[in-house]
Amino acid sequence: MARTVIILAAGEGKRMKSQLPKVLHPLLGRSLVGHVLAATEPLSGRTAVVVGHQAELVSEHLAQIAPQAQSILQADQRGTGHAVRTALDALEDVTGTVLVVNADVPLLRTETLTALIERHESEAAAATVLTAVVPDPGNLGRIVRDALGGLAAIVEARDADAEQLAIREINAGVYAFEADALRDALGKLTTHNAQGEEYLTDVFGLLLAAGRRLAVHTAPAVEETLGCNDRAELARLGALLRDRINDGHMRAGVTIVDPASTWIEPAVTIEPDAVIEPNTQLKGATSVAAGAVVGPEVTLIDTVVGERAEVVKAHAVLAEIGPQAKVGPYAYLRPGTTLGVKSKVGTFVEVKNSSLGEGTKVPHLSYVGDATVGDFTNIGAANVVANYNWRSKSRTVIGSHVNTGSDSVLVAPVTLGDGASTAAGSVVDADVPPGALAVARERQVNKEGWIFKRRPDSAAAQAARAALDAAGYADSGTSDQG
Repeated sequence: MARTVIILAAGEGKRMKSQLPKVLHPLLGRSLVGHVLAATEPLSGRTAVVVGHQAELVSEHLAQIAPQAQSILQADQRGTGHAVRTALDALEDVTGTVLVVNADVPLLRTETLTALIERHESEAAAATVLTAVVPDPGNLGRIVRDALGGLAAIVEARDADAEQLAIREINAGVYAFEADALRDALGKLTTHNAQGEEYLTDVFGLLLAAGRRLAVHTAPAVEETLGCNDRAELARLGALLRDRINDGHMRAGVTIVDPASTWIEPAVTIEPDAVIEPNTQLKGATSVAAGAVVGPEVTLIDTVVGERAEVVKAHAVLAEIGPQAKVGPYAYLRPGTTLGVKSKVGTFVEVKNSSLGEGTKVPHLSYVGDATVGDFTNIGAANVVANYNWRSKSRTVIGSHVNTGSDSVLVAPVTLGDGASTAAGSVVDADVPPGALAVARERQVNKEGWIFKRRPDSAAAQAARAALDAAGYADSGTSDQG
């Protein structure tokens, strides 16, 4: 049977108090409307998103995340019924089931929407509503049942009387309709209500009056039906989604030491027996292989972590960390970084657009940018690959089994052959042949008595005189002649 999804995303969302449209606010790696699109995508032959407030901005976002979805402009926001009618008028030859979902219900599951559609189609209903029973219905629409438990009406809170306001079963804002029945009822809507708008929920009363069959499907979990109206609700939904995702990973064999401080976005994949330590964020298309330990205090964005790798107190973006590699603490892997098997990037090390071979180590206080490094090489402390000359960036090639001395600067483009070494403090701007030692520094010169001439009354001069006296130098007071 043909199915069409209509997502309502035209509202302003005034309570967000934001220049950003409500449906574009981020929630754990996706926008609010992005979560709804992800839930509905497996169900639809085609998807339409009704836009209105800041329509151009919303449409641009949709083109990026769901190019298959069609944006339909509701130029005048005259209610949910008017929004759906606008969508149907813009779509051609809509038949079968029409699923209508609000764009601010990000915790909906595909499984729940599938069950709603199956209930709707199996009962040959003209319309089916998704409901939930909540402790505090607030300003949500109420589900009024008849004596047999069937749907009698959906009443908006603004139009409800005291008895109806006491009802705890609410309308979740998700509906399945038979296309022809929906189109006919939408043409009969009026604006005789507190808001002066065309309510989509009035379609149910019109269908009931026409003798059409209505159905109700109750969501298995109340949290799936929660909408978002302000920043506080956005944060609460984020925490619920975090807990749901973490629970799924843990039940699949992943150890998450502190779920409350661990934030994992929906597209992240983690294999069994990985361990995620506290205060860790895994974002985008990050993947973590079996046996890896990530955290504490790690942020990985679109990063691959190999089997039994260890990442501690580090930040990585678009990087690949090889099996059994070690990263951190306090390391930064920038885009284009690839770490080989059993390699190491240590404390206060930054690597960008570079590959490190098997067993290669950059233990501390170094920058490696735009470089290719071979196997089993050791980059000494405080090394810098100087890759930028203020106009362009050049590449450095460092072979296998190379040892660079502390405080070496490699000025690109330069090549260090296999087995080469650099002396500590060298500035290397020419190629180093395999097996050679590069010494690129001035010979040390000691200017004796310099402190007595330049700063004779300083504490340093006093300390120097005392040291000279203790060492037995004669007439230390005249030693400032150097």
